[in-house]
Amino acid sequence: MEWENEHFFDGKFGIERETLRVDSEGRLAKTSHPFANPQLSRDFCENQLEIVTSPNDTIAQTLEELKSLDKEARELLVEQGESLWLSSNPPHFDSEDEIIHASYSGELASKSKYRELLEQKYGKKLMLYCGIHFNFSFTKEYLFDKWDKVGSFFDFKNDFYFKLMKQCFRYSWLLVLLTSASPIYDKSFEKDGQSGLKFSGRASMRNSDVGYWNKFIPVLNYTSVSSYVESVSSYVLSGKLISPGELYLPVRLKPEGRNTLESLKTNGINHIELRMFDINPLSEIGIYETDLKFAHMFMLYLSSLPDFEFTEQLQKTAVKNHKAAAEFDIDAITINGYPAKAAAMGLLDDMSWFYKGCAEAQKIIDLQKIKISQDERYCVKILNQVKP
Repeated sequence: MEWENEHFFDGKFGIERETLRVDSEGRLAKTSHPFANPQLSRDFCENQLEIVTSPNDTIAQTLEELKSLDKEARELLVEQGESLWLSSNPPHFDSEDEIIHASYSGELASKSKYRELLEQKYGKKLMLYCGIHFNFSFTKEYLFDKWDKVGSFFDFKNDFYFKLMKQCFRYSWLLVLLTSASPIYDKSFEKDGQSGLKFSGRASMRNSDVGYWNKFIPVLNYTSVSSYVESVSSYVLSGKLISPGELYLPVRLKPEGRNTLESLKTNGINHIELRMFDINPLSEIGIYETDLKFAHMFMLYLSSLPDFEFTEQLQKTAVKNHKAAAEFDIDAITINGYPAKAAAMGLLDDMSWFYKGCAEAQKIIDLQKIKISQDERYCVKILNQVKP
């Protein structure tokens, strides 16, 4: 069995979690970013806290660090009468005027300009969506075991990650189906001046057709690092993208150190980033360990699948399936023309076969099967609890 390789489950794990700071009334905080710790940074908004963990050897260690940073942030916020809004959908606000993009000056002034351009292009409301990004890298030892010693290890490593990225993008819909946790929103998100909770009809708004997507579907060249970089750069040069950071797709590849296309091309791929996880209000830190463990096992399983040509049509279908999986009524969702339940159970059954003999993997996969077969998804539990 492939999973019996001594380095198979090894790797580095990291999390980036976005949350909004709110005042004592649950409204968007109007104060400046109060944190000096660089691991407590900002995203689009001045009040949008992004907690960034270090790369850790296990998921458990990563979550412990997230818990520690979350505690540090909350303790400081209590002193100024604020807290964290642990949901992917924003709280009530009266108008977009309350949404203030992150303020930078001096050498970082370009970051403020970038946010101004995003504001003009997409409006500010969409920027309030928050989520969790899960970062993973394989160990050098495992990749060396996989290398056939033909060509350079540098090229093999890049190709290995590219093959995985295509599979993760193609099957991102399964993780959306299993982890969506934002079916309810405040009516002010829909129209200024309104208030009250409303069921969106979606399991995850940010992953759905009303989520934060580019105004077109970027079609990229996944043949190699250089071809990928060129295809992204072409959208920037044409003006369709303000910068590579505006590429809003559910999976990204990252270099070590500064995240630029040039670094990706020169230094190669360091890790893969999954960007589809909702903030889960049922968990005290926004995500459960079992979901991250499943995502890890899912990536390992996908890395074993044969390579394929990621054509323009397949890329567009992947986006379509991703958005479809974010709908609430699981019985009405179709993936590639098939009922979502059947498609999901088929993938999970394949994973069960792949991990045959691995008790821990089977236990985690079985939990996902229950979510689907008995519709015990987080979005269902949240809607049943809140009942707007």
